[in-house]
Amino acid sequence: PSMAQEAAPVLLVVLARLVSSTWHEGSGYYLESHTNEVYAEETRPEPALDYRRVPQWCATLNIHRGEVTCYSPRGSTYRSSLGTRCELSCTRGYRLVGPSAVQCLPNRHWSGMAYCRQIRCHVLPAVLRGSYVCSAGVQMDSRCDYTCLPGYQLEGDRSRICMEDGHWSGSEPICVDMEPPKIRCPDSRERIAEPGKLTATVYWDPPRVKDSADGVIKRVMLRGPEPGSEFPEGEHVIRYTAHDQAYNRASCKFRIRVQVRRCPVLKPPQNGYISCTSDGNNYGATCEYLCDGGYERQGTSLRVCQSTQQWTGSQPLCAPMQINTDVNSAASLLDQFHEKRRLFVISAPNPSNRYYKMQISMLQQAACGLDLRHVTTIELVGQPPHEVGRIREHQLSLGIIEELRRFLHLTRSHFNAVLLDKAGTDRERYISPVSPDELFVFIDTYLLSEREAARRAQSGDPCE
Repeated sequence: PSMAQEAAPVLLVVLARLVSSTWHEGSGYYLESHTNEVYAEETRPEPALDYRRVPQWCATLNIHRGEVTCYSPRGSTYRSSLGTRCELSCTRGYRLVGPSAVQCLPNRHWSGMAYCRQIRCHVLPAVLRGSYVCSAGVQMDSRCDYTCLPGYQLEGDRSRICMEDGHWSGSEPICVDMEPPKIRCPDSRERIAEPGKLTATVYWDPPRVKDSADGVIKRVMLRGPEPGSEFPEGEHVIRYTAHDQAYNRASCKFRIRVQVRRCPVLKPPQNGYISCTSDGNNYGATCEYLCDGGYERQGTSLRVCQSTQQWTGSQPLCAPMQINTDVNSAASLLDQFHEKRRLFVISAPNPSNRYYKMQISMLQQAACGLDLRHVTTIELVGQPPHEVGRIREHQLSLGIIEELRRFLHLTRSHFNAVLLDKAGTDRERYISPVSPDELFVFIDTYLLSEREAARRAQSGDPCE
């Protein structure tokens, strides 16, 4: 204090303090620069300063986006005097870079420098098959909401927030294809069986399949017959299953119903039978009427089942075969039996012949079996001019008898017999009586047609 009082009348020192506020890029500080200019009226020795009494020793301390709290040894009015200690902090959303506290040093500088840097999170990576929208970019408190493309579902956090530590909350979600593909089968349909068949050929277009995600269908499987297959009578279920790339699957089905139109079941005529194609009474089936041996058909031979489920024509009759013995030749007589009856021709020297009587007796007892096998007996007995020829009650003329003997090589001197098939062919000869069982075995083994054998197997032996 004494030095100041003594120097006052001698030297006038004017301190012109020029202050300019300057923002230092990247520092966060607003610093005041000083220019001290001394104006001396007289040249006198410069006195030493009392550092304790200078209120603004260091530059005024400010921090952009932050706050400075200072504590001076001389009180709150001395914010930047020597020894002042200042604590630095940043407003919300900013992070302090540098020391959190500085002190005013004798060199008129603060002990350190710091600034407030905005808190920012890293840019979120793109989401495969999805996207996100953020409320404030990558700044703190920014909220990013995730969405997925149509057909995909989000797995994980739907939203993430940029936190104070510069990291995003939660974890990165993914978009997964969990939606099954859409599949539509053809409409169900009904078909009528084709004529003469019990099946219908059915065609259809493949199902319409669409994947709601990436549009890629990996596989479509058919469970059932292929299009263009023949379907039997009844209802059939066709199923399709589609798989997308994520192995999601969807199924659909439709029905095919095949109907067989049928006519009323035909009854066989008395003394006859029916042979039908296909199933016997379905649309397009043809039935042929056949008569047993010794009977002739009177009326139509074929009837067809129509789509109206009605038969064509009317049912014929099987009438007893009319044998005409008033013919000019043996050939004309035999033609009446062609493809209708088998002939068993017996020749004997006289009616009292022992073999003849034995043979006729056995045949009379086996009349049912003979008729079942379509066998007609012709008898040639005696010597001219009293020779007798007959078929049941029908008498043959002597001329026909003679032609038959020559044609069949039958002698009058002893008993003999010949068996002719339905074509009139000589199939077996006998010089002694043949039992019906032996005759039937031969016919059943060698002479039955396929149709006769099938009918015999179906109807059995009515003579038993």
